[in-house]
Amino acid sequence: MTRPAAPRPRGALGTGPTAPPTGLRDFYENPAVPVASGAARSRRQARLLARALGPVRSGAPPATVLDLGCGDGTAAATAAEVLAGHRLIGVDWSQDALRRARSRIPSVVRGELTDGGLPFATGSADAVLFSEVIEHLVDPDAALDELRRVLRPGGHLMLSTPNLAAWYNRGLLLAGVQPVFSEVSMRRIHGRPGSQVVGHLRLYTARALRGFLAASGFEAVRIAGAPYHDVPRPLRPLDRAACHVPSLASILLAHARRSGP
Repeated sequence: MTRPAAPRPRGALGTGPTAPPTGLRDFYENPAVPVASGAARSRRQARLLARALGPVRSGAPPATVLDLGCGDGTAAATAAEVLAGHRLIGVDWSQDALRRARSRIPSVVRGELTDGGLPFATGSADAVLFSEVIEHLVDPDAALDELRRVLRPGGHLMLSTPNLAAWYNRGLLLAGVQPVFSEVSMRRIHGRPGSQVVGHLRLYTARALRGFLAASGFEAVRIAGAPYHDVPRPLRPLDRAACHVPSLASILLAHARRSGP
């Protein structure tokens, strides 16, 4: 994503009675709101999933991978290079985002996480990419319930989200400065670095994300770190180094499996 305040606002998937009011949905439909993610994070996440799925076996059906909240398809197109041989479907609520995604990925579907759920059968997906979406949702509990429904038992969830406890945010908080990725207004940025509003409603630490996924019916939760593309250039080596300690990384990459029958 080429945008200052973290990953792509693809949270337009959350609509319906428990979801954002009309004003927030209009925000996500605004073509001026960026919907692309950093390519490095997308590749790293796709490689983790490719290792989990394993090679495509001759004669075996390809794995079905849903990119939920695909935005303009940039991240899905990057992932497709790594997930060759698997069936990748982009899903988003925003019609504007889907229009742009169609030029990058062959299969896109309009869907939402609430108000009837996603247009996929129970247990029909082998894996779900859920990249920089959860921080935009009013009801993340209902969203994870729906992700768990469409995944087959043992299916993979690859989720990424900004880290509230990123190494620089710890310093900013000590200095009394609003953390990066957090927003107090939908109109403009107040009290933190950056200038672009992207609609973040919730932020997670590594510990909180791990506990939340486990409580939502996912197991074998592993957290890795990824760098943030908009860190100032002189600080990027430090940001990459922080990825070795996920609790300090800019972006949290969670890999979990759907538990139960």
